Order: sequence, then C-alpha cells, then structure tokens
Amino acid sequence: MPKTIFERIVDRETDADILYEDEYVLAFRDIAPQAPVHILLIPKQHHARHATVPPENHSVFSHLLAAAQKVARQLKLEQSGYRLVINNGPDGGETVPHLHLHLLGGRHLAWPPG
Repeated sequence: MPKTIFERIVDRETDADILYEDEYVLAFRDIAPQAPVHILLIPKQHHARHATVPPENHSVFSHLLAAAQKVARQLKLEQSGYRLVINNGPDGGETVPHLHLHLLGGRHLAWPPG
C-alpha cells in the first residue's frame, strides 16, 4: 500500500509548514485551510483513523491533545478560542486515511458545523 501524504510528510519526502514536532506528533499548516488558523496534528506512528487505534495505543490520543494545547498556546489562541476536530470515515469527512486532529481558529466558528 502506498504511503499517505501524511506519512510522506513525517518521512520528510513531502514539504510542509511544520509548527511543532516531538517524539510522537507532528503539527503543520493545512494546505487548504478552512479558517485563518488551520493546523493538522498527526501521530508519527500510522493509524488509519480514530476507530482503528487499538487499546494498547490509546496514548496516541493524549499525545495529540497535549500537542494541540502547545500549538494553540504558541499561536496565542487560548484566549479567543479554537476548535479541535477528528474526522472518522467517509461520512465523517475523512479524506486522508491517517489519524489526524484539526486545530481551527482565528475567527468565530459557527455551530453546528457542517
């Protein structure tokens, strides 16, 4: 199976505007932003989607959320607010089969979404 675009970014085979990286997570700007701030946070270890992460790897979720908090602080979004979104499967809006978290901000975000 060919690598996803996110796997190629992790392996530095494809360029990305990287804002944060640690041992477990990589965060970069979305190339088709849906808000003034649209950051994607991905685990470096590949998981196709939220629903397929096995229980023994559930720490991936805490790593993603902790990294999102750091990036939001870095971008000074903690006062104005931001949204975190995980799409799971086709009906959930997933377009890349690699678990990822969207951090959206920089404007008022309406509710309900979609």
